[in-house]
Amino acid sequence: MVCEFIRSIIVTFRQRTYPVFKGNVGVNNMLQRIHSRNVHKSFLITVTAAILFSAGSVSAAVKPQQGADSLRDTYHRNISRLETNSFGLPLFLESFEQGDRVHVDVYGIFDYSFSSVVNVLNAPANWCDIVSLHPNVKACTYSEQPGAGLLTFYIGKKIYQPPEDTRQVIYNYRVVNQQPGYLDILLRADAGPFGTEDHRMRFEALPLVGGKTFVHVTYEYRDSVALRLAGKAYFATLGRGKVGFTVTGTDGDGKDIYIGGPRGAIERNAVRYYFAIQSFMNTLRYPEKSLFSMRTSKWYDLTARYRKQLFDLDKNDYLAFKTTEHKNQMMLQRRIGTGLE
Repeated sequence: MVCEFIRSIIVTFRQRTYPVFKGNVGVNNMLQRIHSRNVHKSFLITVTAAILFSAGSVSAAVKPQQGADSLRDTYHRNISRLETNSFGLPLFLESFEQGDRVHVDVYGIFDYSFSSVVNVLNAPANWCDIVSLHPNVKACTYSEQPGAGLLTFYIGKKIYQPPEDTRQVIYNYRVVNQQPGYLDILLRADAGPFGTEDHRMRFEALPLVGGKTFVHVTYEYRDSVALRLAGKAYFATLGRGKVGFTVTGTDGDGKDIYIGGPRGAIERNAVRYYFAIQSFMNTLRYPEKSLFSMRTSKWYDLTARYRKQLFDLDKNDYLAFKTTEHKNQMMLQRRIGTGLE
């Protein structure tokens, strides 16, 4: 958009002319030099203004998309999708690939008040208990700082792994915007696993009538050329059966064909995180001593509904792995609290 605007300015300046005096070459040369200098100055001023104006316009265009009005508009435009969809829940998603960026948006409704959602997600410690329900997150630790926090994800395989055998990904946690009727939280990591970069997980929420909450979970990252090539080889062989939720067509038997590749992968992960938040909310009423076991059980039961996309482990294996990983997580967190790390 900025480039197109500047290009139009260049064309406009090129089309400008200066007065010509017949038969007086010296005067014409002098006028041309003066005109060129003035045009150059005007051009620089105009282009600078154009860049500043365009940058401001872009910011103004992006900012409302993160705001309550835009999220409310998204809700009203998609009520029918929330009521009827392949999930069988008030839930739908959209994803895309653009250059080196992979992005997914998950929208849904929680049967909990906005204030209760805010109270849960405003605490970095709760985020660690949420994200560690994901099979690939073997542990999570947090440290709070003024106005922000740091979350360390220990990323590994879906089998049990001790923390020392995992990859650590450090997310900056920040409450971007909190109002009486709107919440916007951002988790951002500059570097992710397997050479990925600029990981962003965003959570937005606004209250609905009837004590419910409309939520929006965004997840995106950037990859490298080498990773894309390796990914193509993986999804063409070992990962061929791994698909997401977006339907791209039907096969010869009339059955749905689901998106694969990086889009399929990010859709699966985003839904896992969405269900992790929902499972955390669903188990708040349980006694403290049974919270962890109920969360892991509820999360598994939610994801088991979508076996084609989300099945990885038998329930007993998942619960056993998570029980040991949770103990590791508490040990790591205690070390941070005592200053040993």
